[in-house]
Amino acid sequence: MITKTRILPLFCCYLLATFMGYLAAQLKLPLPWMIGPLVGMALINMFIKTVDIPVRTRPIGQIIIAVQVGLHFTSDAFSAVLGHAGVIIGLALATIFMGYVLSLLLQKITGADPVTAFLSCLPGGPVEMGNLAKTYGGDPGPVIFAQTLRISSIVIIIPVALYYLSHTEPNAQFLLIEEWSYLGMTCVSLGAIATCALFYVLRINSPFFLGALAFSCTASVTEFIPISPYPHEILACGQILLGTWLGSTFRKEIFQRAGRLVMGIFATATLLILTSAFLALIVSQFSDINWRALVLGSAPGSVTEMALTAQFLNEDVALITAFHLVRIFLILPNVPWMLTLVRKRDKKLAS
Repeated sequence: MITKTRILPLFCCYLLATFMGYLAAQLKLPLPWMIGPLVGMALINMFIKTVDIPVRTRPIGQIIIAVQVGLHFTSDAFSAVLGHAGVIIGLALATIFMGYVLSLLLQKITGADPVTAFLSCLPGGPVEMGNLAKTYGGDPGPVIFAQTLRISSIVIIIPVALYYLSHTEPNAQFLLIEEWSYLGMTCVSLGAIATCALFYVLRINSPFFLGALAFSCTASVTEFIPISPYPHEILACGQILLGTWLGSTFRKEIFQRAGRLVMGIFATATLLILTSAFLALIVSQFSDINWRALVLGSAPGSVTEMALTAQFLNEDVALITAFHLVRIFLILPNVPWMLTLVRKRDKKLAS
């Protein structure tokens, strides 16, 4: 619960986050309204004062972003996704396997328990993987840190690299959307919120992103209700909420109490990002999907942030979102038996 004593610190954090987003936009950085708040909040937590950003703020940002990206899911985009199902599933399985191999490395160099190591290296969201760590006896702190570090690194490094090294042109409609309507925004927002509530009741993973995305995609394909994108200001607010929350998960105490584990997480996160990008470049030689889309699709990040990145870089949002959704649905339902195998292997080696 947000008390009166927390209102002022939170207000100051969001004020700074907005300023950092504005500064990043003036510097013409990609995803400025996410990267700026992320960096600003991380610096505050690491070097000034730890501020807890309520986790409930993340779903608001997720819904805004999911609705926006879902409007790009046309019937043509759906056909394209079906046409590349083999590549999507293959890269997802390869990324999961690489995560498992790197978890063995993390376990060896840091002494982390197998559950913590595996969930730290398996691509997913910080909240989802942290909750799984609690459920299956791991340490949620390092898991959340590992997931946040990897997602934050991807959000910062990959857009910057593609934007500057390959001269990728940003999506003009992402930067400024002029054609919007109150009726369309109201209809798509209410429908998205209702679907999120349904997904939450049904205990579907990432209900606030997947629910809003499912409704927005369906509305876009079928055109059964008036739909409208959000104006730039609302989209920027969604990014600020996501960036501020991600930055707040960086905690000084994690570095102070687990130096070797932190260094191991840095190393394995870097290796997973690099190997995923390298694999995408190899696959691009045998696929009609361009290498930039494959790099974004195989990147071991969270679906929300990668969909947003794809939209900014003017890549196929529906296709790249499909890459990450497929991987989510391959990972989360199968975590219990995968952890069982991980524990069995650890016991066998210990005996």
